Amino acid sequence: MITENDVQTLFGSILKRITDADLRSKVVKAWTLACQRAGWESVDDLKAMPFTLLTNTRGINFIEHTISVTEGAYHLAKTQEAAYREMPYTIDYDRLLAGGLLHDVGKLLEFERDGAGGFRKSRAGMCARHPISGTAIAYEVGLPDEVLNTIACHAKEGDGRPQCVETVLIHQADFGTFNPLVMMEKGTLIQ
Repeated sequence: MITENDVQTLFGSILKRITDADLRSKVVKAWTLACQRAGWESVDDLKAMPFTLLTNTRGINFIEHTISVTEGAYHLAKTQEAAYREMPYTIDYDRLLAGGLLHDVGKLLEFERDGAGGFRKSRAGMCARHPISGTAIAYEVGLPDEVLNTIACHAKEGDGRPQCVETVLIHQADFGTFNPLVMMEKGTLIQ
């Protein structure tokens, strides 16, 4: 069974930057609860899991993707603060880091092993995509509405919906990791 300690080990350097101890604890609890509900047994299982079933991930796993999106959104925010003469909006870095770590937590429920060494969409995943199941998990552990917004609205479910600035940054970082792989498959990525 995946423990809170496992989650802290996977994401320790990012978790340490969340200054609100209660928020940090709830992020870890959400990850642990999702792993428990879906029956993920080991960190090795999580490291074997692709971050999407929609295209060839070229070996990029779910954990690597989560870290990349979180760090990408964080550095996009930091770059804006460094480059802009005056910030037109406030970025809450605790919410940004929490949202980044949790944006795809619902994929723990959406994916399962296929019995042949790969992964497939689970029954739960057929019923509700990861933005919905992830938001439900996050709500259950008591995460704030703004983090729920990030999870619920980081993908197509958020199109045209009100979004926190942290959600916008995470969305951009997420699709910045996904779109090039899709374009490679289609032969439209210029390299």
